[in-house]
Amino acid sequence: MKPLQTDRAQLMARLASVDEYDLAIIGGGATGLGTAVDAAVRGLKVVLVEAHDFAKGTSSRSTKLIHGGVRYLAQGHLPLVWEALHERQTLLRNAPHLAHAMPFVMPAYRRTDQWFYGLGLKLYDLLAGRAGLGPTQFLNRNETLRKAPGTLATHLVGGVQYWDGQFDDARLALALARTAAAHGALVINHMPVTGLLTAFGTGKVCGLTCTDAETGLAHAIKARCVVNATGVWVDEIEAMTQTRVADTTQTHVPHAVSPSQGVHVVVDAAFWPGDAALLVPRTQDGRVLFAVPWQGKVLLGTTDTPKSLVEWEPQALDSEIDQILEEAGKYLAKVPTRSDVTSVWAGLRPLAGAQSDAGKTPSATQNISREHSVKVATNGLVSVTGGKWTTYRAMAADVMQCIRKAHLLSLTAEDVTVHTSLWGAQPPESNDTLAANDAYGAYGTDAPLLREIEGHDHWLSPHVSEAMVRFAARYEYARTVEDVLARRKRLLFLDAKEAAKIAPEVASLLEAETGMDAQLTAFLTLAETYQVRT
Repeated sequence: MKPLQTDRAQLMARLASVDEYDLAIIGGGATGLGTAVDAAVRGLKVVLVEAHDFAKGTSSRSTKLIHGGVRYLAQGHLPLVWEALHERQTLLRNAPHLAHAMPFVMPAYRRTDQWFYGLGLKLYDLLAGRAGLGPTQFLNRNETLRKAPGTLATHLVGGVQYWDGQFDDARLALALARTAAAHGALVINHMPVTGLLTAFGTGKVCGLTCTDAETGLAHAIKARCVVNATGVWVDEIEAMTQTRVADTTQTHVPHAVSPSQGVHVVVDAAFWPGDAALLVPRTQDGRVLFAVPWQGKVLLGTTDTPKSLVEWEPQALDSEIDQILEEAGKYLAKVPTRSDVTSVWAGLRPLAGAQSDAGKTPSATQNISREHSVKVATNGLVSVTGGKWTTYRAMAADVMQCIRKAHLLSLTAEDVTVHTSLWGAQPPESNDTLAANDAYGAYGTDAPLLREIEGHDHWLSPHVSEAMVRFAARYEYARTVEDVLARRKRLLFLDAKEAAKIAPEVASLLEAETGMDAQLTAFLTLAETYQVRT
């Protein structure tokens, strides 16, 4: 199928041409986009608006893992683990160009740890059943060092290898947006919501108001049902009226969401060579530590820090950076320092749970469930929060079923997306296998088109070609340098200095394609915050 062009003027013209939508979705992260796909596949008339860019917030800042949750297993959340493991398999099948299986090695420095965690991971295999990716294996010392050569050898007695999945979160979000569009949905980024429309006399939510961030033009969208999928901003949308405008910069979060900050630092692959990832299930402070190979770099993380203030660009605390580097140094043969960090970034988990009393510091978030919550307010507004990337599709299905049970829309109980391939996925019968190390491999079935676009052989950096920038503008909704270098390509998250270096050329190409200011200065300022002070 030929990709749909994402000309902004055409999108806006289409928005104005519809009197009333079946479903309007606020929020272009994993949950909102997944819901758009589910609704569009059902044949509903769907519009989704995102204040900034798709996956601008939490949905681009994960550890890039599709997993059942080893920590959830330890906490005894077996139904959550079972669901995630089976959704993991679904995602690997429906987006093979963006997700793949990955081995994980858990080094053991005490024999009791090896047996304790190894037997737990055997239960992980059992819960996965036919959806398993490979058997858990007990490793001796030499096998552990061979499979994970970056492991600290001192006092090592052995290890355990198990299997989970890896993906590109921002590009998966984009694939969802394009899949929804291919099924008839209208999805628009850089469209902040300013209020909710309510029916006179009943107070029922019947649409929303929003503003085009590029032109400043206001729009009113009528819809039979409105879904609030804004993550850590879910309470702000719930509080809106037709005349109240949300603070889109930051706000103190009310009771429905307990935000937790997760930080990742990125270092060169030399610190953790090989294809396997590292998992330390319990560090000294009780957190999980990962070292994950990703796009030629290694992600180290993460933290779990309670937050009461939410921001579009949350900043890693120096203590969080130092904590990750210190813990990683206990398990890596080559110890990373602040000067080795090529990028650092933070994301806010929208955990569904109660805050502490007003004005007090939120309680610890480590033990708050990662399950999602869907609720229908008395005014008909549907709000969803919590969850994680692995179960985005199940979350979206739950949203649609809550809409059905509340009689907001006439729907079947059928699970309609379990076999819906996402944009770019090759047909299973295709013999043209995409190479994982191919620079254009993540584009799936779009890869041949990219190789025909001018500048396909002009590389601005090892990760970004001129053709990729042009393609992002023409087919992937990209409007700014940040859109391109943070989410269409992941260079800002991999190497912030390199991203800043090529940003002027990206801006020039983008402006030639869109005719709009690509916001170069804003991006250069942003890129500085992704660099670590030494």
